[in-house]
Amino acid sequence: MRRGSSCNAEQQARQAQEGTRAPRRIDPMSYLVLARKYRPKTFSEMVGQEHVVQALSNALGQQRLHHAYLFTGTRGVGKTTVSRVLAKSLNCQGPHGLGGITAQPCGACQACTEIDAGRFVDYTELDAASNRGVDEVQALLEQAVYKPVQGRFKVFMIDEVHMLTGHAFNAMLKTLEEPPEYLKFVLATTDPQKVPVTVLSRCLQFNLRPMAPQTVQEHLARVLEAEGVPADEPALRLLARAARGSMRDALSLTDQAIAFGGGRVEEAAVRQMLGSVDRSHVFRLIAALAGGDGRTVVETAEALRLHGLSAASTLEEMTAVLQRMAVLQAVPQAEDPSDPEAAETARLAAAMPADETQLLYSLCLHGRAELGLAPDEYAALTMVLLRLLAFKPGAQAPAPAPAAAPAEKKTLAEARPAPAPARTLAPAAAPLQAPAPARTAVPAVGAPPGQVLPVVVPAARPVPPRPLGRPDGRPASEVVGVPVRVQSESPREAAAQRAPAPLVPTEEGDFWHATVQQLVASEAVTALVRELALQSQLVARDTDHWLLRVERESLNQPASRDRLQAALRAAGHAVSLGVEVGAVTDSPARRNAQAAAERQRAAEEIIHGDPFVQQMMRDFGARIVPGSIKPLTNG
Repeated sequence: MRRGSSCNAEQQARQAQEGTRAPRRIDPMSYLVLARKYRPKTFSEMVGQEHVVQALSNALGQQRLHHAYLFTGTRGVGKTTVSRVLAKSLNCQGPHGLGGITAQPCGACQACTEIDAGRFVDYTELDAASNRGVDEVQALLEQAVYKPVQGRFKVFMIDEVHMLTGHAFNAMLKTLEEPPEYLKFVLATTDPQKVPVTVLSRCLQFNLRPMAPQTVQEHLARVLEAEGVPADEPALRLLARAARGSMRDALSLTDQAIAFGGGRVEEAAVRQMLGSVDRSHVFRLIAALAGGDGRTVVETAEALRLHGLSAASTLEEMTAVLQRMAVLQAVPQAEDPSDPEAAETARLAAAMPADETQLLYSLCLHGRAELGLAPDEYAALTMVLLRLLAFKPGAQAPAPAPAAAPAEKKTLAEARPAPAPARTLAPAAAPLQAPAPARTAVPAVGAPPGQVLPVVVPAARPVPPRPLGRPDGRPASEVVGVPVRVQSESPREAAAQRAPAPLVPTEEGDFWHATVQQLVASEAVTALVRELALQSQLVARDTDHWLLRVERESLNQPASRDRLQAALRAAGHAVSLGVEVGAVTDSPARRNAQAAAERQRAAEEIIHGDPFVQQMMRDFGARIVPGSIKPLTNG
């Protein structure tokens, strides 16, 4: 024993000589987590719920007490805390036993101390998540017939009340509406939408709001100061953001941060614990997106992968920065000089246009929900970031590949028609050509000053409408002007109502139709490639090169052309394809449509010519419903 005592004395002397102090040891049996240790005991200690505190304090001070209260809000905002403080306010006896109902419970009387300890006989808490049946509610209501034993009021607190069954709600309705004068109900729920309206109408409802990050940060600073734990402001800001409005979550994360940092709360350790992304990475990403630097975007995303930083946290931090940028772009005076990142945010706000800021904010917001759908969240993050470069306003798409080879054969050059002249309004000095006796040109009504638009007005005899293009694909030589004030439909609607050019069968069309039908039947072409084959016209063909013509530019895609060329080669046609845009008069789709129309016409003639159908129409007034006749298909 003397030897051990000598060793201890030497160790203490050595520590005193070195000026060090042994770390303080905490009894593990007496340690309370911060969320329980700093739970508010009075209304004055609550933070972030001033609207609820003010209403309850005024009601207690004026003795205007309701018999049922309903507290709603997300997790960790103080619903159970408010109910306990309210129970203490109703039953507080004062430090000398002479107090009454008060908004400031003393915290020293028997009622206050026992409610805080959870053993007050007149305060009952029921967890509806595990006691949700009608039997548990009836057992609780059986206690309502007895007056309080120690306190002034009986208080029944039902937590997560939305978990009760329908029969349980019905069992408590009568007592909830007309309880004894000594009974108070306090209900709490995170989902008030599931509470029946018959219960809501019997309660005073208070909505506890999620707390602002600044409020949470200030409270964490006070708690850590009381605990004697050193902490820096950026670390507290990260914890306050991660709590998402819940003070209990903030205190739990702070406990974890203290353990992770070895008794200190520092930004680097908190970022590593939370998996948060350093704002420098976010600023680098936004700057690269503003400048269209795709390489930097990909390299930064890969750096986030190597460091193991969260992709979801990256998008969340980007949305926060983009929101500040959008505010600065709309209101430059809204810059916060106390924010250490204000200068960098202002620089990015000036570098990126406002429309791109809104677009990138929307992409990050929606991309956050897409991370779980991708097999790799970092690949999904890269795709979300590159999406802005793909849809960047003003970005030019790459030029499409030429439709035909540079060195074309003479037959193809001769087969290609001359380009159609652009349709523009003729100047006032050169009116449109028209037969003078039949039509006269008059200026359009309401034309801008200095411009006279010639409009050809038909004479007495109306002119039948003509298609804008001839069957051979050449434009019409005459254009009839229409007054602007009577042209109500848009150009797109007018094009949709325009009748298609009639089918003009050709020898090349017979061959192309048979070839395409063979490809479609064998399912060698699908989707856009099949549409390209059906909607195109074979204009000319050589031994190794074919020229197709389509009416829509959307069908002239290099990928579709290459896949159709591969399908033709697999079918025995080793040729290269060229595609041009122009008028189409003979395509497999038009031939199929004409054949279908002929089958429909034949089917209708058969039905209308049937003697039985004619008899039914003659004797009983029957009629054939339009569109109900369908021709039989082969097979």
